[in-house]
Amino acid sequence: MITIGQLADYAGVTTKAIRHYHERGLLAEPDRDSSGYRRYTAQDAIDLVKIRTLADAGVPLARIKDLLDAGAEALTAAIAEIDHNLRDRIAQLRRTRDHLAQLRGGDRLFVSPEVADHLDDLRELGVSERQLRLERDGWILMQTASPEDAAAWIAEKRELIADPDFRALYLDHDAAYDWLPDDPRLPALADRTRTWFANHDSRSEARPVHNPTIARLATMSQPGASSPAWDRLAQLVKG
Repeated sequence: MITIGQLADYAGVTTKAIRHYHERGLLAEPDRDSSGYRRYTAQDAIDLVKIRTLADAGVPLARIKDLLDAGAEALTAAIAEIDHNLRDRIAQLRRTRDHLAQLRGGDRLFVSPEVADHLDDLRELGVSERQLRLERDGWILMQTASPEDAAAWIAEKRELIADPDFRALYLDHDAAYDWLPDDPRLPALADRTRTWFANHDSRSEARPVHNPTIARLATMSQPGASSPAWDRLAQLVKG
């Protein structure tokens, strides 16, 4: 007869684990001696080793009790079923890890590589996070509605950003978001905007839109898509 501590040492588990197995009905509680201590037998040690082996193999505790008394054929079938379930869980975990890896990619999870590169270029230019969010969300809408149109537009947009004059205009428009609507800089910015667009043709505006939905999505308001200063700037640009 051995104590719970000796049994735990023999089986390579903790006394807490043994008590848990008692609570789960996996290991029968032995009688206590005259001093009130549990005394375990060799059969208890054998049962505990079986429980530990099955638990270490990944068998759920809820299944172990049935497997302890199962015959060889039933045990083999049950282990095969458990193994199949584990393979499914492993596959799901791998898919989850792949999704997490994509999330670490930031914008590239939601937009095309071309758009993601464009957003990276804007970050390097010092464009505000607000404007980057607006750009990203706008491209998500456009790519969903009409991938072909979006591909043509991002190609043109990247060419425009490479133009120093347009780039300066873009950055000034970004900064103007936080100006007051009566800011004296707005009329000059409106003049520069009109002049630039008067001297440059837009391929995307001239080409037919393959999916009319894109036009509606492009004009949908987004949180932060306008400000009093931007509204005033739009009015000034229209004349």
